[in-house]
Amino acid sequence: MRKKKVTSTDVAREAGVSQATVSMILNKKYNVSFSRETIERVEAAARKLGYAAAKPKSRKNARREKLLVVFCSNLTNPYYVMLLQGIESRAKEAGFGLFVCNTQRDLKMEERYLKMMLQLKPLGIIYTCNPSHCFMKQVEELARQIPVVVVNNQNEKMNVDAVELDNSKLGRIMARHLLELGHHKVAYIAPPLTARQKQRSKRVEGFLKEYEEAGFKDGVIIKAAGEEMDLTVAHIDSEYKIGYDLTRELLEETRDITAIVGLNDMIAFGILDALQEEKIRVPAEMSVMGCDNTLFARIHKVALTTIDHFVVYKGRDACDIIMKKIDSRDTQYADLEPVSSYHVEYEPRLIVRGTTGYPSGRKRK
Repeated sequence: MRKKKVTSTDVAREAGVSQATVSMILNKKYNVSFSRETIERVEAAARKLGYAAAKPKSRKNARREKLLVVFCSNLTNPYYVMLLQGIESRAKEAGFGLFVCNTQRDLKMEERYLKMMLQLKPLGIIYTCNPSHCFMKQVEELARQIPVVVVNNQNEKMNVDAVELDNSKLGRIMARHLLELGHHKVAYIAPPLTARQKQRSKRVEGFLKEYEEAGFKDGVIIKAAGEEMDLTVAHIDSEYKIGYDLTRELLEETRDITAIVGLNDMIAFGILDALQEEKIRVPAEMSVMGCDNTLFARIHKVALTTIDHFVVYKGRDACDIIMKKIDSRDTQYADLEPVSSYHVEYEPRLIVRGTTGYPSGRKRK
């Protein structure tokens, strides 16, 4: 006959205490004070009856949380919030939770989060920008174990799935719009143009290339913030301040320009406010452009001309690629696991609003 298993209730009866007291004492949870005599009595009763406490479920046997990890370099720019919105909406539909790693463009933070991945064991990882160059090999190795998708600059060659963006094309579209309006002397304001942030440089290079082909490259002034801006924790107004401060500097140096471009919408908002303080009318005296088509581009006092590259859709697509990878690993139709590569790209679109027009003195043809 099978021996009946001893329970904590049996120990409580033997020791003359409550079952809750037995549970707390044997699990070493002394958040309630017990006398030494009570503790010894419970432990003695457990030994006498041969009571064995139930072992906690191991992590291996516990139900695995459906988790995706998202690496963000900066959460102060609405661009990244829009990407997250797209990722989260699709993840929620599929029953996944999100763990967001805000690296703040800090190499040590990025390295720390990457080291956590094999312990955390998410079902997928999404980078909302290119990984730092020193970690690209590490990310590629990680992709062999966990599906990884990078929302990246098309010019960066990586052996991982990608939702791509041709930043040089964005720069060309911005330049073409201003050239068609007749702006031959313009300024371009950008965050630090460092090797670590190559996607920024690609956007500027595309802009310059278009002006060079039109014969007006010498009319372009590039003003970029100092590298120290990327070495400090980004504040909510960091990119706005780059636009504002560098526009103030620019206007002290020259007034011989008819348009100013911000690398993104947040910088463009800073440009607009600096121009307003100087009582320079937009677009009558100065045209202004941004990029990303964030929500604020539509609700600013003068609606911003910008470039839409369908950021929310990119977030959803990055999530969809992860789901496809998971499905291909979980559903086997052949003896070999398929190796697939996904690359998605949207064609950017110029959104002309109220901040660009013909230069002063030039009439519509």
